[in-house]
Amino acid sequence: MKKNIENTTGLKASQIRDLENLYLHRTPPQELISEEQLQALVAVSHDIRRQVALLINRDGKTVHVIAGDAQGIIIPETPGYTARPGQLKGLRCIHTHLNREPLSRDDLTDLALLRLDFMAAITINEDGEPDKIYPAHILPSEDGDPYEILQPILARSLFMPAGSMDDLSLSFLFKDFTGTIIAIESELARKNALYKAGTGEEKALLIHVSTDTKDSRSSLDELEELCRTSSIQVIGTAIQKRKAVDPKFVVGRGKLAELAILAIQKYASMMIFDTELTPAQIRSITDFVEMKVIDRTQLILDIFARRAKSREGKLQVELAQLKYLLPRLITRNTAMSRLTGGIGGRGPGETKLEINRRRVRDKIVHLGKQIEQIRKQRNQQRAQRNRKQVPVISIVGYTNAGKSTLLNTLTKSQITAENKLFATLDPSSRRLKFPRDIEVIITDTVGFIQNLPDELMEAFHATLEELEDADILLHVVDISNPRYDQQMKSVDRIIEKLKLDTIPVIYLFNKQDKIDISTFDNPWLLNQGILISATNQQTLKPLVSRLEEMVAKHD
Repeated sequence: MKKNIENTTGLKASQIRDLENLYLHRTPPQELISEEQLQALVAVSHDIRRQVALLINRDGKTVHVIAGDAQGIIIPETPGYTARPGQLKGLRCIHTHLNREPLSRDDLTDLALLRLDFMAAITINEDGEPDKIYPAHILPSEDGDPYEILQPILARSLFMPAGSMDDLSLSFLFKDFTGTIIAIESELARKNALYKAGTGEEKALLIHVSTDTKDSRSSLDELEELCRTSSIQVIGTAIQKRKAVDPKFVVGRGKLAELAILAIQKYASMMIFDTELTPAQIRSITDFVEMKVIDRTQLILDIFARRAKSREGKLQVELAQLKYLLPRLITRNTAMSRLTGGIGGRGPGETKLEINRRRVRDKIVHLGKQIEQIRKQRNQQRAQRNRKQVPVISIVGYTNAGKSTLLNTLTKSQITAENKLFATLDPSSRRLKFPRDIEVIITDTVGFIQNLPDELMEAFHATLEELEDADILLHVVDISNPRYDQQMKSVDRIIEKLKLDTIPVIYLFNKQDKIDISTFDNPWLLNQGILISATNQQTLKPLVSRLEEMVAKHD
């Protein structure tokens, strides 16, 4: 039966047959490699003048034979062998080196990135016989190199009795290979358990790449807030400045390897990029890094999927997720399969990863029709309000600026309000009666964020249409946030994009109790709006008076 060989281009039929025969050998599980298979591996490598590698599982079965070139090998995908945090992959890589060189940087990177059980390079002498073995294995450590390079041994000593080896520790390793790997994995599991004790959260490394680092830190800070909202533990952040974003790996291949190893050392379960990855980038990165990879957009979509409570909200989030997913279905299944369940895979992402593009398109059309029906119902409700000539005041602002809290205090309501991003998704409307017996409707909409995904903007169009009939916009700004100015501008840009900039706006500078006004960095700005504390009704009196005056003039 023909066996699969990686990279046989340019080889003779007899040489390919010799490579296929390497699958016939079986190594005792407690040994690194059998003597017979070692001799056959070296013989075929010497004959074709290429590096040849074997991937052997813990049962001693060869699951992959790889023919590289004179300088190196490329380890393929290994479905069925996954290295989770605290575990190894269950495969060892035994390969040849033609020029008697030790393990290369690429060898050690593969060992660390793929979490292989073991990596060994076998050199070949002038007679085409096995010479030395250069071994290395994963080292359970959070600092320094994530692997240990052992001293080389002569290949012939591998098959001597255990007591005759010079180094007793190496004797133990090569004569009880399974026991050694289990011991390493147990230590990995112990350190992983210590690192995540009491959290139960997914752990992520956050990555920001930019051609301009001016706003990089603030952008990463916001991504950390998004992670907190989604119950992700951030184990570290990385900022890279580049002249241009790498079209394949975003941060470049070398930097990606460095960051992936750091993530593995810190027992991270995922990497989150502070940008929207293209389908091609997702494929390239997940081909290279064997862990879950998501981007900022997926994280926001995940939060929306968790927060949506109403039928309308769920429909809109599902539509946004499917529109994001559709172009990414062309990538390999394994790239997306790592998102199954957990962060980045909730809602339709959990159940529709294997659906073909045609069915996804059909679903998008179906959801679009349902949302269009909701839009018609909203139009009817707005028309009814317009006939009654009830003024509408809409609260807008950055997510977590205090919009829902303001609505609760003004109208004595109990809408959900938490100190998290996107705590409320579904729009809420309440009636407010002014002292002069004037009645208005106040609506609270979904919070905005910089770089709000286009899929969400489009999906939530039915909700955002509520703003079109507003007579007054209340723009709530969290003045205690160090990035308040950037957040204000982001909201103003979205309002302009929605063509709502002709509606009168009152700026409400919220959380005044958390700042020292005498030392505030921009006192001029505070004169352009009203200082409030959304939890304190007394501070809202100037706002109520201003609204009553504006509504009276409008009438």
